Amino acid sequence: MSTSNKYTLSQQDILDEWKQVQAAQANPAQFRVLYSKYYEPIFRFIYQRTADESMAADLCSQVFLKAMQNLHKYEFKGVPFSAWLFRIASNEIAQHFRKINKNRVITLEENNTKDLEDEFEDKADLEINIKILKAVIQDLKPAEVELLELRFFEKRPFKEVAQILDITENNAKVKIYRLLQKMKKRFKKRRQ
Repeated sequence: MSTSNKYTLSQQDILDEWKQVQAAQANPAQFRVLYSKYYEPIFRFIYQRTADESMAADLCSQVFLKAMQNLHKYEFKGVPFSAWLFRIASNEIAQHFRKINKNRVITLEENNTKDLEDEFEDKADLEINIKILKAVIQDLKPAEVELLELRFFEKRPFKEVAQILDITENNAKVKIYRLLQKMKKRFKKRRQ
């Protein structure tokens, strides 16, 4: 399996993007370049967690409004600018669900479970195990689900997961390792 994915940018891409951010910091009209580049990924990120197109559009506009208002505070940390936007989006989503006092949606699509297919010999086993996996995920805390989504469903590098969650890269690795151990125990228990 290739380590490259749609979330991995080369160091040169990250530096080029930093120049775009600096241009937008100097001239707010230049923010349009960043908006155009990231509107769709941020919208999809929010939509996957809300399953409501209208709500996703509203939250997405809030993300970009806050990003514009706080762009002067953005500091380059060697990761894509998008990590900062995704952190804002993550906070907006959490704030929205706290406000309406509901749990957010977890979108577990078939392509997210593809990696499991190799582990099971027949389709019946796979379907049973996917049901168990969904139940295990459903029992996780929102912060754990977010870790799972960022690292495994969206296949983001640890460094970007850490940036989005505003934790160290090492902390992200530890949390993900512990989460996997917890999930394996729960999976085994439900499987019996």
